[in-house]
Amino acid sequence: MKPLDWLIAAIDSLRANVLRTALTTLGIVIGVAAVIAMVSVGAGAEKKVQDVIQSLGANILIVLNGSSTAGGVRGGSGSRFSLTEDDARALEAEIPSIAIAAPNVRGTGQVIYGNTNWFTTIYGATLGYLDAREWVVEEGRAFTPADERAAAKVAIVGKSIVENVFGGNSPIGQNIRIKRVPFTVIGVTAEKGQTPFGSDQDDVVFVPLSTAKKRVLGGPRLRGKYVGAITLKATSGDLIKEAEEEAKELLRRRHRIASGQRDDFTIRNIASILAARAASQKTMAWLLAAVAGVSLIVGGIGIMNIMLVSVTERTREIGLRMAVGAKGRDIMIQFVIEAVALSLIGGIIGVAIGVGGSVFAAKMAGWPLIFSAWSVVLALLFSAAVGIFFGYYPALKASRLDPIEALRHD
Repeated sequence: MKPLDWLIAAIDSLRANVLRTALTTLGIVIGVAAVIAMVSVGAGAEKKVQDVIQSLGANILIVLNGSSTAGGVRGGSGSRFSLTEDDARALEAEIPSIAIAAPNVRGTGQVIYGNTNWFTTIYGATLGYLDAREWVVEEGRAFTPADERAAAKVAIVGKSIVENVFGGNSPIGQNIRIKRVPFTVIGVTAEKGQTPFGSDQDDVVFVPLSTAKKRVLGGPRLRGKYVGAITLKATSGDLIKEAEEEAKELLRRRHRIASGQRDDFTIRNIASILAARAASQKTMAWLLAAVAGVSLIVGGIGIMNIMLVSVTERTREIGLRMAVGAKGRDIMIQFVIEAVALSLIGGIIGVAIGVGGSVFAAKMAGWPLIFSAWSVVLALLFSAAVGIFFGYYPALKASRLDPIEALRHD
C-alpha cells in the first residue's frame, strides 16, 4: 500500500464511527487545551509583574523608619522616626552601588480647586525621588533645587488628579489648595497605572520635601531633618543586593546601633517581593500544565483501549486484507496512522480551545497575552507521540494475526 492509501483507509475507519472517535479524542483535547492555556497565562502573569516592577522603578530599595517600644508595647513599622535627610546624603555619597538616595514623606489630604475637591496621596519629595521611581513629568516642569531651598508652594500632579479635579483640562499654572495651603501646579506626570496591590499610582500629588514638612505634612515628629522614608536606586540590578547590605551597614553605624541590637529601620526590596510573587505564579502555571500533561496520558490510554476494541471488531477485515496480499507491516502502519490521527485531531481542536481560553483568561485578569508558538508545537508533537506510543501495541497485535484464524472470526 502507498502512504496515501494508508491515510485514506485510516480516515475512513475513523469516519465509520464518528461518536466514538469524538469521545476518544476528548482526553487529548482537554490536555492540549490546558497545556497551552496554562503556559500562556503563566507567561502573561510573569510579564504583568515585570511591567509593574518597571512602573514602580527599577532596582529600587525603600528604607523605612523602625518601630517604637513604650511600656512594653511595640508600635508598628514607622512608629519611630530615625531616618534623616543627612542619612540619605550619606548613603548616596558613600556607597558606590547606590545611584540615588531620595528622602521623602508621605501623607493624605484634600485637594481643592474651585468648587471641586478630591482626597488623594501627597508626597513630599525631591527631584531625585521622581528620578528613582521613574516618574516622568510629561507636561510642565519638575522641581528645581531653588524650589526645595525656598520651600516653594508648587505641585506636580498625576493623571488621575487631572481627570478628577480639573476635568481633563491642563492644570499647568492653576492654583489649588492642599490642606488649605495654596499651591501652583507646575507639572503633570505621565500615566503609570495600578500597583499589584490595586492602588492607583496616578492618584498622587508631589510637593517639594521642605514644603511638605513645613506646611502640609509636618508635625512634631518630622521637625528638623527627620523624614518618612528614603528611596534608594541601585546602579544596576546586579548590585541591588550589595547596595542593600552596604546601606544596612552604613545606617547601623550612623545610628550607633551596637552588635546584637535590633535595627531602628527596615529595608524593603520591592523587586524581590514581586519577583517572588511572579515565580509562585509561574510555578503554579507549570504545575497546572503538568496536570494537563497527565490528562494527555489518560487520553492516550483511551486511544489504546479504543484501538484494541477496533482490532477485535475488524479481525475479519484484517484477515481479508492479508489474504489479498497486505503484509503485517501494512496493517501495523494503518493502525498506527489511525491512532496518530486521533491524537492530532484532538490536538488541533485542543490548540483552538487553548488559544481561546488564553485570550479569555488574559482579558479577565487584565494580563498581557503572551502566546508562545513553541507551546503549540510542543503540544501537537506530544499528542502525536501519545498516538504513536499508545497505538503501537494494538497495531502490533493486529499485524500478528493469523490470516486464516482472522477470516474465521465472526
